[in-house]
Amino acid sequence: MIGQRNDALRTADERLRSGTCPGCDFTGWLNPDQIVSKEEMARLKSTAQRLRDQTDVLLVIGIGGSYLGARAVIEALSDDPARVVYAGQNISAHYMRRLRAELAGKRVAINVISKSGATTEPAIAFRVLKDLVGEVCAKDRIVATTDANKGALLDLANKESYAKFVVRGDVGGRYSVLSVVGLLPIAYAGVDVDALVSGAKLCADLCANSNPLENPAYFYACARNALYDQGLSIELLASFEPRLHFFAEWWKQLFGESEGKEHMALYPASVDFTTDLHSMGQYIQEGRRILAETFLIVKEGEPSLTIPDDPDDADGLNYLAGSEVSYVNHQAYAATAQAHREGGVPNMTVLVDRLDARCLGALIYFFEIACAVSGLMLGVNPFSQPGVEAYKKHMFEILDKPGFTEPEREGGVPDYVAFR
Repeated sequence: MIGQRNDALRTADERLRSGTCPGCDFTGWLNPDQIVSKEEMARLKSTAQRLRDQTDVLLVIGIGGSYLGARAVIEALSDDPARVVYAGQNISAHYMRRLRAELAGKRVAINVISKSGATTEPAIAFRVLKDLVGEVCAKDRIVATTDANKGALLDLANKESYAKFVVRGDVGGRYSVLSVVGLLPIAYAGVDVDALVSGAKLCADLCANSNPLENPAYFYACARNALYDQGLSIELLASFEPRLHFFAEWWKQLFGESEGKEHMALYPASVDFTTDLHSMGQYIQEGRRILAETFLIVKEGEPSLTIPDDPDDADGLNYLAGSEVSYVNHQAYAATAQAHREGGVPNMTVLVDRLDARCLGALIYFFEIACAVSGLMLGVNPFSQPGVEAYKKHMFEILDKPGFTEPEREGGVPDYVAFR
């Protein structure tokens, strides 16, 4: 399976590293310890600490890669993830009103993240929510992460004297978690950003070898391409750790935007086990055989929590008395993997030593380089996302945005099912 793809893999690797692949202008993430300079990292950490000292909560305004990577890390590692909240990832009036109510009376900082400043969802959220900071505090507590030379957000930041960080032009949104885009909110959340980057660098060194038998990311890229070639349609990323829920959301964007082109590629989906074993588990076990499964498993480091003995044993659980909850969770993984294999769902496991900044940084880089190489092996540009523009164009036309004309929509207005 792997050997048959060696030539395609080596070609993809050579083109990626030589800067001759499609989208090569967006490979600034390849050397993770060089994405942010030492001077900029020091300023980033200083800004994050100042905001932590001055405020109760950071509101991150962004969509897609502008917030998902940061949220993935914060939800996985922060001791106090509630100190960071999010907006601009939807256009729900209910969500924004509830957020306003939750933040009322709190000292709020905002990190608004947009290369152009004109992306609809975060632009609306910033307009609606920026007054939470207060006019007097705005220039001290609003930070704009945006383009170095142009754009509506840059113009506003200059006008209002907001602190600014630059979005690198050679790092696309979904690959930007280890840039200032992700690291500023991550640092505010109290996560060790130096350890995060050093873990990514260790993985980059490990993945410098193009031999898939010695490079785990390339092995994974080859395996998923082989599964796709066998006719499978969906890859499920399955975790038994709730703290990895938003890591899976980031993973879905990474692979979905990178590979989903020309009517090709595995559809990336995710499940949270054991929760989803009691909902999607039935389909995975006995539904259509279109699924492959990748388990994301944390090996150790979970807190000690022992199941107590009960003299009555009414629930019949005394056979587990004295066992660690984490032990039972790991056995649930082993049983699930076996059951799904027996049901005809091929699966593989990405094993993480522990859930800390160093290991998570390595995991981020592992999936980034695997995704880039997998997309190149598939024959697509893994750094573009032209399909994302389709809904924007029609939305602007419908909303009468200047410069957009109302189209003749094929089929007319969409059909609705009304519930009254």
